[in-house]
Amino acid sequence: MFSIVTVTGAFKRRASGDQQHEAGACNVTFQIETKAAEAPRLETQTHSSPLCNTQNLDMASAGSVLSKEQLLCPICLDLFDQPVSTPCGHNFCRDCVQGYWKSANVSQCPMCKQKFPRRPELKVNTFISEVASQFKKSLEKKDKSEASAGDRCSGNVSCDVCVGKRVKAQKSCLDCLASFCETHLEPHHVLGTFKKHRLVNPTMDMRDRVCEKHEKLLELFCSTDQSYVCQLCIKRDHKAHRTVPIEDESREKRAQIMKVNQEVEERIRGRQQKISKIDKTFELSKGSTERELEDSLQVFTKLLQIVQRGQTEVVEAIGAKQKQVESRARGLVAELEQEIDELRQRSTELDQLSHSDDDFYLLQSFPAFSAPPATKDWSDTEVESAVYVGTVRRAVRRVVTQLEETVKTEVKRLCESEFRRVSSLL
Repeated sequence: MFSIVTVTGAFKRRASGDQQHEAGACNVTFQIETKAAEAPRLETQTHSSPLCNTQNLDMASAGSVLSKEQLLCPICLDLFDQPVSTPCGHNFCRDCVQGYWKSANVSQCPMCKQKFPRRPELKVNTFISEVASQFKKSLEKKDKSEASAGDRCSGNVSCDVCVGKRVKAQKSCLDCLASFCETHLEPHHVLGTFKKHRLVNPTMDMRDRVCEKHEKLLELFCSTDQSYVCQLCIKRDHKAHRTVPIEDESREKRAQIMKVNQEVEERIRGRQQKISKIDKTFELSKGSTERELEDSLQVFTKLLQIVQRGQTEVVEAIGAKQKQVESRARGLVAELEQEIDELRQRSTELDQLSHSDDDFYLLQSFPAFSAPPATKDWSDTEVESAVYVGTVRRAVRRVVTQLEETVKTEVKRLCESEFRRVSSLL
């Protein structure tokens, strides 16, 4: 909450800290209070003038600098009405603070709760009262101007006769300098005196059409001074100037407006055509981009397929060679294992025969076991390891050759495609 606190001169001091001022000087002190959660915070600004006459202060200027919140009573939260200042420096409406004291039955400040030994004698602070009054007038003027601007923007003109309510006007009278609704326009249709008046469509600010000097209707336009004049103006101040009726000047200006409007329309069409051209270029660019991406994907897919196919072939060749070595090795191992089984069986039989107690059986069986069983001579048998000398190199050369042929073919095809594309754009 904000409030203006005191007005002090050389004869009256209420500034915070009891600051001393030179005699003959007049000081205006604004004390702005911010209402916080627990303790108020005071900020003091002092403006001094070498003159001791506070009436020379511009109230309207002060009202424009201050905000509405600074002129609100902390009790009723409305603009100050007969503002008074308490000894502690806070400001309230006189009726508000007196009503507070009556209800609380104690003399204390409603803001800082400072108690007073006896109820202070309150007097209206004329300075704050004037500032609040000027601020209220400025707010009313602002609201009125905003309402008028709203009507002007919306094209609604209110009847000047209807009071207290806004009734849409039907016509404006250039002779009466007022706008009338359907009801109040009736005399202009009935009475002979008003039938001669000139009626136009509802128009805002009819007083702007009146000469401030002669209080006559502005019916002429002075081309020399580029201003609106009345019939009396051309007889005195604009006697030697070139003047024409407003209607004629309006027709000329309307023709200029049409010319400017045509130029504006041409610029709009030119920019629309430029937008269309840009959009078309964008679409062509988008199509070219898609075709280029498709071509690049197609070419590099072919190249990748050649590389992958070459890789697959070399892997298969190496694997086939390894399988041949593995098959031979497995066959030889199986044959050797079979001979080992046969030799082990003969060894078992010989061992049994040597431990036999039957001498007759031993001598009878000896001829069959006197020599080792027939076996294959393995001394010259070997398994060669797989050797891959030149396998990968030959595969790489084969892939490179295929890549070169494919690249030449694709480059030729791309050149022909680009040539046709450029030819179509020319």
